[in-house]
This record gives sequence, C-alpha cells and structure tokens, in this order.
Amino acid sequence: MNGNKKELAPSAREELLDILKTRFTKNSIRHKGLDWAAIQAKLEANPEKLWSLNEMEMTGGEPDVVAHDQKTGAYIFCDCSPESPKGRRSICYDAEALASRKEHKPKDSALHMAAEMGIELLTEAQYRELQQWGSFDTKTSSWIQTPADIRALGGALFCDRRYNTVFLYHNGAESYYGARGFRGRLEVQ
Repeated sequence: MNGNKKELAPSAREELLDILKTRFTKNSIRHKGLDWAAIQAKLEANPEKLWSLNEMEMTGGEPDVVAHDQKTGAYIFCDCSPESPKGRRSICYDAEALASRKEHKPKDSALHMAAEMGIELLTEAQYRELQQWGSFDTKTSSWIQTPADIRALGGALFCDRRYNTVFLYHNGAESYYGARGFRGRLEVQ
C-alpha cells in the first residue's frame, strides 16, 4: 500500500491482476460472455477497488467475477474460496456484539472487517446465487447481512451448504466459531 491511500504498489497490482486473470480464465463458467480486458481496464481505473480485492485475496477469499450488472456496467466480484475465508474466521457479527463480550472476545467482527476491506457481506439472496457456481461452505459457515429487526433482538444470520442444500441459520451476534467467517462482495464500476 502506498502511504495512507488504499492503493497497491505497482508490483503488487500486477501480481494481483495476474492472479485474478488466471482465476477468471480457469473458472469461465462463472462469467460466460465476459471479457477480461474490459474488467481489467475497470480495475486499473479504480485503484481502491484493486486494494479491496487484494484484501479479499490476502485473507483467503479467492475473489472472482460472478456477475455483470447491465444497467450500471459494474462487475461483481465475490469470495469464491471453497470454504469461508481462513483469514476471516473466529469473529462475531458486529462491533456491538464484540463490545458485549466480557470474556474470550474474538479478534474482530465481520461487519468491521468488511468495512475496513471496502467490501460488503453477502445477503441471503446473494449467498444463494453464489452457490450456483459451486458447492461453497460444505465444512464452514459464513455470516450474512442480518435484517435490523433480527439484529435488534440480539441475533445474526449465517448460511452454509450441507446435503447439497443451502441452509439459513441464526445465532447470537456475539457468538464466534473457528469454522465461521464471512464472504464479501465488491462492485467495480
């Protein structure tokens, strides 16, 4: 990163673009009809988005393009690691949940980490859409965006895939487990 700006050094930028291009080519089923050159041009024009993608990569997310919004022109990247990203596990849901823990506090919260990385947690619908591209979270689970009314009562939502089915669950927002993290989403316009 250069100074205080969320921007990668040229060598790190090139390395990340190579990783993303290789993943894009290897997993073409996720983005049929999309052209890497157009995506790379948008990435190069948005250094902060490249920085966010690097954060996703460095925490084990294996980000890849999963959609193209025809209305806005945005390319949608999502964590496509087989399991919840290793560098984002053992965390509670949000800052309020983290503050409520008196003992054995986790290292961070999903919403805080996502904000720091410049990404968003998946919604339930986005999580289910991701599952059309593979079997994700068959041994782990991932926090997802939780509606305010559930969160106000102390709960938070997470999903996983078992028995070839995506399940939605609830837990106390302050809970954390070694096999639960979160998946992120990033729009690049």
